[in-house]
Amino acid sequence: MARRGLRAGGTLAEEPDRGPSVIRLAVSVEGQTEEEFVKRLLDPHLRQFGVEATPTLLGHARNRHAGGGDVTVPGIVSELVRLSYSSDAVTTLVDFYGFRGKGQFSADELEQAIRTGVEVAAGEQRDRLVPYVQRHEFEGLLFSDVSAFGILPDIPRQAVRSLGAIRSAFSTPEDINDSTQTAPSKRIVRAVPRFQKRVHGPLIAEETGMERIRAECPRFNAWLECLETLQDRIGP
Repeated sequence: MARRGLRAGGTLAEEPDRGPSVIRLAVSVEGQTEEEFVKRLLDPHLRQFGVEATPTLLGHARNRHAGGGDVTVPGIVSELVRLSYSSDAVTTLVDFYGFRGKGQFSADELEQAIRTGVEVAAGEQRDRLVPYVQRHEFEGLLFSDVSAFGILPDIPRQAVRSLGAIRSAFSTPEDINDSTQTAPSKRIVRAVPRFQKRVHGPLIAEETGMERIRAECPRFNAWLECLETLQDRIGP
């Protein structure tokens, strides 16, 4: 069966059958940590659902070969429109913390702004577009199982206990808030000064495992469920 893709200008075109159906999912990510997370955890997980996830660094991160930050709605919209021409579906993995110009908007409202912007620029996307803004920060996911920090070399037991106390103070890891002093990353660095997000973040996430993360983080789980059902919603 032919696959439908976007032409320039947002019109749909039929593509020739490429054999067994695999949904090509482009994941626009904020930085190299999220890029590694997609490669190591998200893509292997989604392949069992017929979805191939490929991370793409947002333009600012590609240009400076650095981490995340400096994320805006217009920048994400431009990136998703570009990616939509060569992918079956597009999504994002960016932090609410540090999202520029968010003002009083919630993560849900930012996602809706992204959706609206893409649809204005490229036409109705329906189920092909799954914007996701991580509340509050990627590092929040690492609080899903703080014992996973034990894989870090020479980490003091007191550091793991301190992280456990932080986790116990919130209903979910996604509720750990996002001020400049209390964001998940700031809390981790205070407990584990040698923590390096790009090096240790993906390792701890792997040690934790996707099932534990989704069980602890309901908002993340809802996003994952949307991606798992892409075959049902847009497949041939």
